[in-house]
Amino acid sequence: MARTDKMKLGTFVYTFGFHPASWLHPASDVNGANDFAHLLDVARRSEAAKFDFMFMADSPAAAVGDPYALARIPTKMNRFEPLSLLSALAVTTNDLGLVATVSTSYYEPYNVARLFASIDHLSKGRVCWNVVTSDHDETGYNFNREGLDPHALRYERGNEFIDVVFGLWDSFEEGALLLDRENGVYYDKDKHHTLNHKGKHFQVRGPLNIARTPQGRPVIAQAGGSEPGMEMAARTAEIVFSLASNIDRNRAFYENVKRRMPPFGRDPDDLKIMPGIVINVGETEAVAKAKVDYLIDKMHPDVGRLMLSEFLEADLRDVALDKPFPMDRLPAAPKGSRALFDELVDFVKSGHTVGELIRHYAEKHTGNGITGTPGQIADYMEEWFETRAADGFILMFPTLPSSLDDFVRLVLPELRRRGLFREEYEGKTLRENLGLSMPVNRFGKTQEPAQ
Repeated sequence: MARTDKMKLGTFVYTFGFHPASWLHPASDVNGANDFAHLLDVARRSEAAKFDFMFMADSPAAAVGDPYALARIPTKMNRFEPLSLLSALAVTTNDLGLVATVSTSYYEPYNVARLFASIDHLSKGRVCWNVVTSDHDETGYNFNREGLDPHALRYERGNEFIDVVFGLWDSFEEGALLLDRENGVYYDKDKHHTLNHKGKHFQVRGPLNIARTPQGRPVIAQAGGSEPGMEMAARTAEIVFSLASNIDRNRAFYENVKRRMPPFGRDPDDLKIMPGIVINVGETEAVAKAKVDYLIDKMHPDVGRLMLSEFLEADLRDVALDKPFPMDRLPAAPKGSRALFDELVDFVKSGHTVGELIRHYAEKHTGNGITGTPGQIADYMEEWFETRAADGFILMFPTLPSSLDDFVRLVLPELRRRGLFREEYEGKTLRENLGLSMPVNRFGKTQEPAQ
């Protein structure tokens, strides 16, 4: 059945762009990591294009590993704390959704509930919490831990964490603020509720000391394809950032997550599956390919070697670039995409050198995306959308803002010509623009879905 809704789009933001050499691009702002004006510019360009949101990926720790390579990759080593940044963007933009990553492993539920509720009010209903449990050892060392907690424990804590935050966001019912000066009553005491949560990981009395937000509660995003991750998404998420490497895998993931929702009393339309895809667009295929080659040529071999080492979970620092890849360094199974891993194995077996493998991986490393003309890219996105492999896309632009500008100038008009993407925002809140229902306050009566 043909879709009647519109494709959802978000800008994925690493400071300079998704490519590790993006900061070397002449169109980038080399001071941008600590310059709010640069990120505000990216936000305003995304808003002018009528994108749904800007997605701030984050880890609360600097990377560890090869210091020579890391000195050439600024993304994780120098960047704003995301909620501070969102607070500033909330009052300098008007319609764009604002998504920030915050880990359930290293915060307390009350802090997160209060922070996001405050930003939702500041933005008049445009904030989204990207829920993660964290997956890098370096983070735990900064929070009184020896690396990561076990995967199952992180998800167990994460699920309880979300339940507590949702409960705190329900502290004030809709209409609880009476603001009655004549009788001197600010709020209706019968519409203000104490949570009194006592669980395995958290003991939180509440109530939250901020009114119900314009969206009822902030939108919830999540990434992760594990079994616990899909179950958490089906129960709580409204945006899922998927990383499946091809349309068939993502279509299966899409169906898998959405069929889990009804047992939780949720409508599958209240969750938007949005794969992250890398877009390289040019007026011709040759122009688009030249943009890819330019960034790969700019990337130092140590950086490529580190990226490949992380994917293969193997130390490759002592491996010569002009020699064949040592087969004994290949793991039995990949850390990430199986399809991409199999492609790399075939590449290695055909006799290519380590340097050639690094270059190949640098072009393919997300396992998902397209390089081509506006028509080719629109065809790719339309097929994923219309065959329900995706409800939209989180666009991982190689450079910012230049790749974003290329997409807006070349691809967006074609998507609009095909009736796939909006001309104007449908509402004022992120929830309205995504077509999500208003959440029900557990202490109040059912509310009507967003139109």
